[in-house]
Amino acid sequence: MKISSIEFKKSILDIRDLPRDRKHEIAFAGKSNVGKSSLLNTLWGRKNLAKTSNTPGKTRTINFFEVNGKFYMVDLPGYGYAKVPQKMKEQWNKVMFDYLTQSENLQLVVVLIDSRHGPGDHDHQLLDFLEEHEIPTLLVATKIDKLGNAQRKIQLDKIRKELQLDDDAILLPFSSQTKEGVTPLWKIIEEVLMYK
Repeated sequence: MKISSIEFKKSILDIRDLPRDRKHEIAFAGKSNVGKSSLLNTLWGRKNLAKTSNTPGKTRTINFFEVNGKFYMVDLPGYGYAKVPQKMKEQWNKVMFDYLTQSENLQLVVVLIDSRHGPGDHDHQLLDFLEEHEIPTLLVATKIDKLGNAQRKIQLDKIRKELQLDDDAILLPFSSQTKEGVTPLWKIIEEVLMYK
């Protein structure tokens, strides 16, 4: 996809503040520090539009970025490791749950899993939740450049097995460093948007 414009539109902490223009939404979810902001910046060909940080839990709101004036890419709060008060975690969980179950414009959730470590408990919980609510999901294995060729196959096979993925299920390797995965990910996003 040719990116002519990316514009940060709004951050929300309450489902009542969702954009009202009915544009399609592609959401990105993953554990804190899985490389979500880096992936978004890489897809957009920008440096720091989505804020990256070494501190887990930096994204605390649901952030809407309008692409080419046509649809939103939605950066969801990272889950898992963030050293934040329990009350704030509960608030994040509520806004995530509300968004995922109530946004009428959500077309796909891209779930990021660190290829080096595989899925954790929070990833399993999210994937079970998405399946239960029949929300279309794409799995992306991030930081694939950190693995050698032999280790890469072992890790990807391990993730597929642990998540009990069918042979035809996509587990897309991605690297913000080498740009591996950028073209196929855009292709999938375009296909999802085209058929809606």
